[in-house]
Amino acid sequence: MSSATAIGQRILLTLWVGGLWTVGYIAVPMLFHALDDRRLAGELAGRLFGVINGLGLVCGLLLLASVLYQSGREWRRTWQVWVLLAMLAMISIGEFGLAPLMQALKAANPQGFIQGTSDASRFGMLHGISSLLYLAISLMGFALVVFGLGRNNAPSSQP
Repeated sequence: MSSATAIGQRILLTLWVGGLWTVGYIAVPMLFHALDDRRLAGELAGRLFGVINGLGLVCGLLLLASVLYQSGREWRRTWQVWVLLAMLAMISIGEFGLAPLMQALKAANPQGFIQGTSDASRFGMLHGISSLLYLAISLMGFALVVFGLGRNNAPSSQP
């Protein structure tokens, strides 16, 4: 792998994973802490997640193409390919599956959710699944940051 490729990969990975951590674990919690209007905080959080998901799709696809190219015919044995594919699949599920369902529930309840209703329960379930996916993506991104994207950077069980 050329040093320019490695540098490009590190920049994309830093932008993507750093953005994930910044949005999900700093900016969004601060919104809910600083704003009294939870609905507004949720709306802004949703927009931030949409932006970081879009960035993740672009960076993830570019990184996947790069790792596939590096791996050649051995791509199936490269753990980074499978991690990137899983991350991209989870982003897609969240952004194109769960987010529209949550938006539709919010639109159907413009005054907010009434605790104990089926819409409130469904929104809570979708939000929980979305949060778990985000956590999984963040942890997989952490693994890529720690171990790198190059074929020679695979975790080894040997000392």
